[in-house]
Amino acid sequence: MEEELLSTEEVAEYLGVGPATVWRWCREGRLPCAKIGRSWRIRRSAVEEFVRRSERSDTLAGRLHAFLKVPDNVLAVAQTRELMLRLEVAFFRVAKERGGTFVRYHGGDRRRPVDGLRSNFRGLEAARFEGEERLRLLVESGIPGRRAQELRRFLGEEPSEGRSVWINYDWEKRLSPEAALEQQGALTKLARESALVVMTTILDPELEEWPGTLQRRAQFMHSGAIWLSDTGMVLSRAVPLPAT
Repeated sequence: MEEELLSTEEVAEYLGVGPATVWRWCREGRLPCAKIGRSWRIRRSAVEEFVRRSERSDTLAGRLHAFLKVPDNVLAVAQTRELMLRLEVAFFRVAKERGGTFVRYHGGDRRRPVDGLRSNFRGLEAARFEGEERLRLLVESGIPGRRAQELRRFLGEEPSEGRSVWINYDWEKRLSPEAALEQQGALTKLARESALVVMTTILDPELEEWPGTLQRRAQFMHSGAIWLSDTGMVLSRAVPLPAT
């Protein structure tokens, strides 16, 4: 697959730029390529290496790449739905970069239909990754509090082929905060047992409705926390209590 030759148009769609930009990179020698007839052809492996070289830590995906571990279970708090979407796409980018399988669970309701979720990853080779079963958009069963059991069953049924699995959930609002935290504890335990990276996202206004004690419990129940707002991002890690 790494030796597959891509056209400039395919590279442009993958990177989200115009074909003229890809032509310029080829002429300048920034993107290794071969001219076959009157057309440029670029190896897929060269494109992936170009992305790795170009990625900077000041991008959202770049910062997540440096922050997330395997295994991991993080709570992500976004100020708005637009920021939540940006975080979701950046999480997918990191899963691709790490060679993992990305699984996006959703409720299957009209507010976020699967075609709408799929369109979020347009320009990121979503169709190819779905074809390789490295992008999975799955509907939850609808039974509250059963995420860890369903995820364990999914992992048992789906061969990972040695790849890490990156899971993205929305916070389960049908549960009380206490029951939701119990569920998150089960996901944390499952993540530690497997090559899993779990990110559960919640909107900041929803979290603000919780008592302060529950907010602190939610933060420390996860191995890490991401706070994303219009003014910036905070990344934090829970560390073991030092010995007395």
